[in-house]
Amino acid sequence: MPISQRIKRLLFCVVPILNLVQCEVQPSNGGLFLPEGFKAVVVVDSIEERVRHMAVTDEGILYGKLRNSNEKGGIVVLKDKNNDGRADVIEKFGAYRSLQKWSYSTAMRIYNGYLYFSSELVIYRYKLKPGTLIPEGEMEIVMTDDHEHGKHEHIGKPIAFDNKGHMYVPFGAPSNACQNPKRTPRAPGLDPCPQLEDHGGVWRFDANKLGQTQKDGYKYASGIRSVVAMDWNSEDENLYIVMHGRDDLLRLFSNVYSGWESAMLPSEEFIRVTEGSDFGWPYCYYDQMQEKKVLAPEYGGDGKIVGRCKDFDDPIMGFPGHWAPNDLVFYKGDKLPNRYKNGAFIAFHGSTNRAPYPQSGYFVGFVPFQDGKPSGDWEVFADGFAVVDTIVSVNDAKYRPMGIAFGADDSMYISDSVKGKIWKIVFEGDKDNFGQEQLAEMEKRKLLAHIRTPDEIKDNLMAGEFTGGQKTYYTYCSPCHQKDGKGATGRFPTLKGTDWVTGDKDRLINIVLKGMEGSIVVNGEVFNGVMPQHSFLSDTEIADVLTYIRTNFGNDADTVTEKEVNKLRLSL
Repeated sequence: MPISQRIKRLLFCVVPILNLVQCEVQPSNGGLFLPEGFKAVVVVDSIEERVRHMAVTDEGILYGKLRNSNEKGGIVVLKDKNNDGRADVIEKFGAYRSLQKWSYSTAMRIYNGYLYFSSELVIYRYKLKPGTLIPEGEMEIVMTDDHEHGKHEHIGKPIAFDNKGHMYVPFGAPSNACQNPKRTPRAPGLDPCPQLEDHGGVWRFDANKLGQTQKDGYKYASGIRSVVAMDWNSEDENLYIVMHGRDDLLRLFSNVYSGWESAMLPSEEFIRVTEGSDFGWPYCYYDQMQEKKVLAPEYGGDGKIVGRCKDFDDPIMGFPGHWAPNDLVFYKGDKLPNRYKNGAFIAFHGSTNRAPYPQSGYFVGFVPFQDGKPSGDWEVFADGFAVVDTIVSVNDAKYRPMGIAFGADDSMYISDSVKGKIWKIVFEGDKDNFGQEQLAEMEKRKLLAHIRTPDEIKDNLMAGEFTGGQKTYYTYCSPCHQKDGKGATGRFPTLKGTDWVTGDKDRLINIVLKGMEGSIVVNGEVFNGVMPQHSFLSDTEIADVLTYIRTNFGNDADTVTEKEVNKLRLSL
């Protein structure tokens, strides 16, 4: 590690009156590790509403999609007036009414003079006017997802544009693997899966037409579970996606998969999406270690059987499981070293459900491209967001990379979804003499716990013999609520110090027996996810695991008995 990266943040500094005081010094490159020749500066330390995807105008004005819209707005605009890299002007605008308490809003792209962005279900646009920060016209609605979404998953709306006036929008799969009931151990998947009729794929729309719904679009591709990272590659004129793979192999099929396999699989698939392509969800998933698509356990798979999966399209590359690819941008400029020309930058937001192994991802990767195909293995381009290593639970990570955008001057911007921090990265090295020597330090980052392939024995954070409620918690609960019970922001509620856990026992038991979907507020934070029913557990197992969470993680509530569970089970 370079000495500059090890400088302590707290140093003594001299002020004019000659008193010594403690002051905080920003770490080199804003705390990031980058290839030699690249430099980073912090554009803004934090934005309360947090930032998802971003876009930059030719004038260098940076727009960011806020996670949620409030009275201040749903978009942040930032301007660096004195060219020091930091934002001097920060304003918010573009308020809209979110259709849910918690939002997957994410998209932010500039196309044909318009700023396009999305809430979880609606795609909007503003007409941009040169010389102005905030658009002067009215917000226009381009497309509305008009399905019933009370119990749907994967409803984010990233967008991409080709050069023929089309806009591409994914309609994510409303379940993990088309089971009914959802996420129930050893339950088969529906076959054929009816959700594929209007979900689990990408639709193509007229980019310039207002007031559209899904029926106005054309189903372009299918078998695609969940999309946040998507971009159009102008070099080979194709749409590309890095797909979120399915979850819960261990929790749902512990008779087939080990904890190590569940942590590593399935692949986050990097796919070239052509018209009519089908990537096999929910029937299949890609195993990057075997380098083949295999049959999902819900459809009779055992991790090795290929079966019908031979008929589906394969990815161009498979990344390790659960890295959460949340943005994809192809670099089209000329000022970075030639190895980056036309290559793909991917923001890996980081895993939540890799227990019992360290959480993984939390970096920005790069895949070199030549003639429209990967020309080499993936690389670590920017790391250090999490600050810590090993990442035991998702909340250990201080920052998580979310969005990527390039300015007209080839400056690269990376956003963080935890604090709303934004970095600006520029290249100041020798473009013509950039190669493996400059990348050597970044290659070493692959050996760190949050990136490397974990050792099945040595890296198991929950090794040992566990019994009772603790064993049930580690098997069925910790992948979402984390080993420390603190959950994951926006997705999985904390179990620590909340009335949902320590309060009404009947309500808590019923949540385990019947499950819960939709938005809830826990300790003042809004969560929108799926708590699957666990009625397959015995009365003893439910009583034990609820007693465990009510008496751990700083909680001090009374126990839950088998009799209390059985009484409510019989009333269902």
